[in-house]
Amino acid sequence: MSQSPHPLTGVPVPDVFAGRHIGPQPDDLPRMLRVVGAADLADLVDQAVPAGIRTERPLDLPAAATEAEALAELRALADRNRVARSFVGLGYSGTFTPPVVQRNVFENPGWYTQYTPYQPEISQGRLEALLNFQTVVIDLTGMEIANASMLDEATAAAEAMTLCRRVLATHEGARFLVDARCHPQTIAVLRTRAEPLGIAIDVAEPEAFVLGDDVFGLLLQYPATDGAVRDHGALIARAHDAGALVVMATDLLALTVLRSPGAFGADVVVGNAQRFGVPLGFGGPHAAFMATRDAFKRQLPGRLVGVSRDAAGAPALRLTLQTREQHIRRDRATSNICTAQVLLAVMAAMYAVYHGPAGLARIARNVRRAALILSRALADLGCELGTAPFFDTLAVRPAQGTAAEVIAAARAEGIDLRAHPDGRVGIALDETTTDADLAAIVGAFGGSPGAFDADAIAAELDQSVPAPFARDEPFMTHPVFHAYHSETEMLRYIRRLEARDLSLTTSMIPLGSCTMKLNATAEMLPVSWPGFAALHPFAPAADTAGYRELFRRLETWLAEITGFAAVSLQPNAGSQGEFAGLLVIRAWHRARGDADRDVCLIPTSAHGTNPASAVMAGMRVVAVRCDDEGNIDLADLRARIDEHGPRLAALMVTYPSTHGVFEATIREISALVHAAGGQVYLDGANLNALVGLCRPGEFGADVCHLNLHKTFCIPHGGGGPGMGPIGVASHLAPFLPGHPLEPGVGGHQAIGPVSAAPWGSPSILPISYAYIRMMGPIGLRRATEVAILSANYIARRLADHYPVLYTGANGRVAHECILDLRPLKEAAGVEAEDVAKRLMDFGFHAPTMSWPVAGTLMIEPTESESLAELDRFCDAMIAIRDEVRAIADGRLDALDNPLKNAPHTAREACADAWSHGYGREQAAFPAPWLHAHKFWPAVARVDNVYGDRHVVCACPPVEAYAEA
Repeated sequence: MSQSPHPLTGVPVPDVFAGRHIGPQPDDLPRMLRVVGAADLADLVDQAVPAGIRTERPLDLPAAATEAEALAELRALADRNRVARSFVGLGYSGTFTPPVVQRNVFENPGWYTQYTPYQPEISQGRLEALLNFQTVVIDLTGMEIANASMLDEATAAAEAMTLCRRVLATHEGARFLVDARCHPQTIAVLRTRAEPLGIAIDVAEPEAFVLGDDVFGLLLQYPATDGAVRDHGALIARAHDAGALVVMATDLLALTVLRSPGAFGADVVVGNAQRFGVPLGFGGPHAAFMATRDAFKRQLPGRLVGVSRDAAGAPALRLTLQTREQHIRRDRATSNICTAQVLLAVMAAMYAVYHGPAGLARIARNVRRAALILSRALADLGCELGTAPFFDTLAVRPAQGTAAEVIAAARAEGIDLRAHPDGRVGIALDETTTDADLAAIVGAFGGSPGAFDADAIAAELDQSVPAPFARDEPFMTHPVFHAYHSETEMLRYIRRLEARDLSLTTSMIPLGSCTMKLNATAEMLPVSWPGFAALHPFAPAADTAGYRELFRRLETWLAEITGFAAVSLQPNAGSQGEFAGLLVIRAWHRARGDADRDVCLIPTSAHGTNPASAVMAGMRVVAVRCDDEGNIDLADLRARIDEHGPRLAALMVTYPSTHGVFEATIREISALVHAAGGQVYLDGANLNALVGLCRPGEFGADVCHLNLHKTFCIPHGGGGPGMGPIGVASHLAPFLPGHPLEPGVGGHQAIGPVSAAPWGSPSILPISYAYIRMMGPIGLRRATEVAILSANYIARRLADHYPVLYTGANGRVAHECILDLRPLKEAAGVEAEDVAKRLMDFGFHAPTMSWPVAGTLMIEPTESESLAELDRFCDAMIAIRDEVRAIADGRLDALDNPLKNAPHTAREACADAWSHGYGREQAAFPAPWLHAHKFWPAVARVDNVYGDRHVVCACPPVEAYAEA
């Protein structure tokens, strides 16, 4: 029987997912349209979106599936993946995710839907977890300071290389020496990152390093990719004598029993925390790390959690030294790492808290025991293993048969091993290894599994770690690592921290350019399935048919949505997508003999990552002015093109613009750049305003990165995970990034890899697959239309209270709007920060504050928020404006008022003494809905200046700070 279409989505009634994803219901639309002054959605879109960029054809995508149908499809794809026992290594290990962490962090929207903790008063739980992560890294690496996570080990190593160069700014050398026993994907990413910067990479055995005046740094792997643990102390001393810095890539679990890199004299330490309870996920997302000397902290990339104090003098956490970040420093940024891996760093930290130092060391000893047992058993078979000490990884030359034959025999037993190029077999054991696994491996080498007796072999072995490698340094001594080893206490600790964070489970997070939309449960479920979560990133192609089919479909759908010829899924963050896209443009120019094209034009309204990415890609940034309406100044663009024409490589443009409007001249802008021989890079952060209505590939863009963690529903995870695939026009497709361990990835003239794994962070791609599949072409378009409607609804409701800074030709905004709060400062001394903090008392996260224009708030409601939630937010903003009027009129004190004192904590509101000239009710319950549910900020307003002057980035003795 035929079904009538759903009044909101236009799809048949049984296919209701789009109606669930889109917040405003059918009965809400007429009211919203009346407020904005549009006849219907089509009328509003006609007014907001320039006709010249509208696509002429609907999306050619499969019709919407139900949740059950989409999950069945994904289950079938997962079942096509063969989950083997993987001992391939290469920096990735099997691990047990504690169920208490899997259910209550990994699968919990109270942890995975938060935004980056830029508003610390409502992010204290996540900040504490990240401080724990930093402390674990500092303690195990023997360094003085660590950041709150990196994207993956390979890019962390590349960032460490550029950190060394920045620290040694006066050093004239441009050569970086790399240990030949580093993981091959790390070496490949280093080459990709070094070449545009003019850094020469020399790969050799450390014994052959020549430390000349041209060397500014070196990278060593400890333990090495073949498992060998080597004493680099003398080499590090020679490097320092030569004026070079030393980076060591390492394994956190190994460092619970091995001497730390810091003890050997390393200057920077990087690695991957994946084996601390984070699933393999076919390569990601995982939390990498970087630790270094305190003297280098202002050069440290990524985010850094530090200890400060709040307005009441109590300890409070915040992101410290934020002036290092790319949105402030732009082309002078230390890094373009906009997306860390916060959710995964939280998981790794919780794993460390749950096991504690003794538990981690016990796991490490068990892993090493298994490696020692296997080593003895294989040596008894006559295999060649070398003489270097090891932790968990062996490189074995078979006594009989070839490496290929051994690997094939192991595969027949459901075990994957690594083929070294020199004919050895790599075996990397982990905490999941059983004696049965060891017996099967012995059998693959020609031994008798039935005769294998692990306990008997172990009884004959000296399992101590030899000097000078045995760890004698204490680690993880803070009480947090000793207090939560029962599941009851661990569960309560996780929940306690969760309650100190505002997430999408509490209220809307109306951040402009960040698209904090619904991350539906049906989209999230497959991420934990073993068929997606348990695969090694370099598993044999025959074992990953389901993943490869998912990639093929998703690439096809994204190409159809954007109008491009090809898509690469490799970049594992939006910033990585920018970098990859610019490298593709650079490679195209060079292939045409235009190697001198190195100028990248970037409007002053651009995202902060844009100029940082351009500099990393070896380009010179030239700013282009914007006019008073927020559009690119065409006259200035023409002048800059005339000035740099023969050297013009690209224009980076965000569309719709960061000012929240559709620029009507985008086709003309693209034509001007193309006529001068340049390419147009479109920042796809705002694609949520385009899907189904416009295709970037049709109105002039040559490259576009897609923030799957925004438009396509991968959650922010508190500041990561993210994915930033790029779509490219046909002439650029040959240059899409490749990978040394996956020959089928990339174009036939591929640039080098930009991520450690061939497909970036594959385990979160089922989220975007499910979203597109369940929305279908009609639902995707309707989501875009409602996102535009919701933004215009907020802009219109608040226009009488706050000026809307920029609008398009017909007075419409795109999917976000900027409110100008600068008049409030003149009228009442109220800053944008005061409004942001006061919103916390109403239960809301602040919009994007003072960016891209100082003294403003940029609001993006998304299509997922209901009309009731939009109205609550607008009511809160209007109530705050009334408080500002009361200050201006003298009815509230200019200094002692709810805005200047916000946010108000439960401790303050419940204290016996109340010293303010306004009541507790107004302070803590300024809106009626708060009586039904109140989110309390965990701390009062945090003192940013104090935190930057007193940088403490590891777990402190909390009592000492409270006393101070």
